[in-house]
Amino acid sequence: MIPKIKDLFDLNFTIAEDIFNNKEYPWEVLSEIKEFIIKLGKTLPSEKFYEISENIWIAKSAKIAKNAHIDAPCIIDENAEIRHCAFIRGSVIVGKNAVVGNSCELKNCILFDYVQVPHFNYIGDSVLGAYAHTGAGAITSNVKSDKTNVVIKSTSECIQTNRYKVGAFLGDHVEVGCNSVLNPGTVIGRYSNIYPTSCVRGVIPANSIYKNKTEITKKDV
Repeated sequence: MIPKIKDLFDLNFTIAEDIFNNKEYPWEVLSEIKEFIIKLGKTLPSEKFYEISENIWIAKSAKIAKNAHIDAPCIIDENAEIRHCAFIRGSVIVGKNAVVGNSCELKNCILFDYVQVPHFNYIGDSVLGAYAHTGAGAITSNVKSDKTNVVIKSTSECIQTNRYKVGAFLGDHVEVGCNSVLNPGTVIGRYSNIYPTSCVRGVIPANSIYKNKTEITKKDV
């Protein structure tokens, strides 16, 4: 079974809650992130946010390294931290208390509150749920080598996204080990752990430990 938005995310942990309205699956928001940011940004209270340049809104409580690069449109929410040499390429929402670290690159993605992508990560065309964490060097691959549209596959189901750029969707509290590659269309259920240096594709159930494609163990919870 392929998880739906309600299975993956607590929408109370994102400023972008409304983008998920009337949608079943998280990849359905990818084409709307840019316009959603522009619309939402114009409603943000001036006592909490600066519009530092056109369509870039940064919370006054956020910490932004001087050499971070941020392109429009973008919203950096309260108490977030954007570290040394981070590259935010636009169409990005960074949640409250989230961390975007050294030399990380983000584009067309939503990071829920408390997400950490702290070291050398690439996050593109993806949604990361609250408290999700990626180890150093972990990336979301968002384009297939043959450039065909991405298909989301589980053991029992297959859904066409009708997009050739689709990254990964990490449920709340997912942990991804260092130097892992999440292939296009990867969906990881809540509270699951991915071993370091893994190559992951398809759907990983909630509360799982992923060692490799033949060793996916259910957690004792």
